[in-house]
Amino acid sequence: MIHELAHERTTLHGHFSRDLAPVATIEPGDSVVFSCPNAGWRVAGGEPFEPRDEQLDAGHALIGPIDVRGAERGGTLVVRIDEVRPGTFGETFARDTRIEWTIDADTGSATDDRGATVQIAPFLGVIGMPPDEDGVHSTGPPRRFGGNIDCKELVAGTTLYLPISLDGARVSAGDGHAAQGDGELSGTAIECFVERAQLTLDVADLELRTPVARIAEAWVAFGFDEDLDLAAEQAIGTMLDLMERELGIDRPYAIALGSIAVDLRVTQIVNGVKGVHAVLRDDAIRMA
Repeated sequence: MIHELAHERTTLHGHFSRDLAPVATIEPGDSVVFSCPNAGWRVAGGEPFEPRDEQLDAGHALIGPIDVRGAERGGTLVVRIDEVRPGTFGETFARDTRIEWTIDADTGSATDDRGATVQIAPFLGVIGMPPDEDGVHSTGPPRRFGGNIDCKELVAGTTLYLPISLDGARVSAGDGHAAQGDGELSGTAIECFVERAQLTLDVADLELRTPVARIAEAWVAFGFDEDLDLAAEQAIGTMLDLMERELGIDRPYAIALGSIAVDLRVTQIVNGVKGVHAVLRDDAIRMA
């Protein structure tokens, strides 16, 4: 079943909290369709979304939360990213500089107001759940339960696996990026209005220490920490878990093969909590 979420004040929020009431409750395997302002709460044509609470909406504009029946704390939420189509408006900021983009989703390109053109690969920067703790939590840092992961690999056709933080999941999504490089070095991508996104949500009996993703012909494992070295250690640990499970090998052998076949990449360095993702391509190791 597909649930269409209206783009309106009642479905939007700018913080994470376990106390936010769900805007929809769906069955595992159902899909949600929505549009969403960009990270700065701007919509088509760059107009600001109103009304907005300066404190509670200080973070990214997110659609949700969405409850998934059967999702239990400690389990795994499966998020299949079916579609991410940007609108025509985008913007990027860097040190006293703002660039405005005109996006053409049909040609797969964006051109800025100074004449530069880039290829786009749209994705949602934020997909995640609130911590199971009291209070209001920022949308800025990525967490074990997802959030502002900002990984450019999570385009349409990929699947994200997230540890579930609380019963029902209460997942939210948004922060459209038309294009971004690994690292997101200025702190912003092409921050775009999302004209249409579709996510299919499910649950799985899978134990994860940190999120993983299935992308085209590869597995990805994530790590997040204020210390980039510790973020890398987390990504490595989760990738080694995955290699043991998927390849049927022991830990020491996984470490040895990982040194040959696993690539470490910096996801982003600008969200307070830094991100690293480890990538293992399907053709990197052939087991006898």
